[in-house]
Amino acid sequence: MAGRLEILTEPEVCGVADSISLSAEFRSSPPVQTWQKALAGAIRDVPTLLARLGLPENLEGVEREPFEEFPLLVPESYFKRMRPGDRHDPLLRQVLPLIEEHLIPPGFHLDPVGDEQARVAPGMLHKYHGRALLVAHGSCAIHCRYCFRRHFPYQEEPHSADQWKPAIDAIRNDDSLTEIILSGGDPLILSDRRLNQLIGQLDAIPHLRRLRIHSRLPIVLPERVTDELVQLLTSCRLQTIFVVHSNHAQELTGDCADALKKLRCAGIPVLNQAVLLKGVNDNIEALADLCERCVDLGVMPYYLHQLDRVQGAGHFEVSVETGKALIDELRTRLPGYAVPKFVIEIPGEESKTPIV
Repeated sequence: MAGRLEILTEPEVCGVADSISLSAEFRSSPPVQTWQKALAGAIRDVPTLLARLGLPENLEGVEREPFEEFPLLVPESYFKRMRPGDRHDPLLRQVLPLIEEHLIPPGFHLDPVGDEQARVAPGMLHKYHGRALLVAHGSCAIHCRYCFRRHFPYQEEPHSADQWKPAIDAIRNDDSLTEIILSGGDPLILSDRRLNQLIGQLDAIPHLRRLRIHSRLPIVLPERVTDELVQLLTSCRLQTIFVVHSNHAQELTGDCADALKKLRCAGIPVLNQAVLLKGVNDNIEALADLCERCVDLGVMPYYLHQLDRVQGAGHFEVSVETGKALIDELRTRLPGYAVPKFVIEIPGEESKTPIV
């Protein structure tokens, strides 16, 4: 999943500049929707975040002026699930910039998963047989400090409808492709109009069978899961599969739980992928709670990722041996369907690599 590098202005978020022809049911849209207002009101500076949590302004180890290209961004809904006064809160740790981000341990890179070598057209990555990924938007609703695409050159990817033509043509001309993944950034940052236009072009390609959406918005900005979005996703020919990204059971409460249930009740399969993160979920209680909470919400635990070694995220790394031990213990505690696959992404490999 991805974080984001470009900061949205309100007109861009709302799709005001869109000038594309869409199906009648999506031609008109309200000027600003609830989710867009929520995104515009996200916390965007470290002092405000610390003050609202009741934490000291001079909290040790915190970077008060994070990298300009990857600043703090925390939606209100996600903030409300943090524990006030707890600097070790697992949600806070995922978003709080630390001075350690300036360290570059050996083996950490700008492009740890080989996105650049997999780029076959603007906005299109093709790594694995039968499926390709579209970087549908370069922005996200939250900036996770471990994001493996925090250095991705989003400015080089499509920013208008006509710029998607080479990628759509490449998909149309490759009948080995049966599934398209919309990722980013986050694809749900697109307005309903632009999302509908993109999905419509994919829906018209006969050899495509499935549409997979990788998004963190149902977790961090649950307001985005509207009735209109669900209608859009269930009205196309393609089988839609939703993959969300949650790392801790504390994230899966309140309006987030409601959003996940809305997707599931619409008949959309929902899976979760997590990243093994030091100080967040690197203990058996946290991982077991996450998996059980997912299952209770009808969300299937899918992957537990070994950290992608991106520059700026070295302080999150947990050893592979620890991860294997945690998965072994999960198998003794939980039914098989509740245990995610422990995987690592190795550039150039034909699939995610299981760690056994």
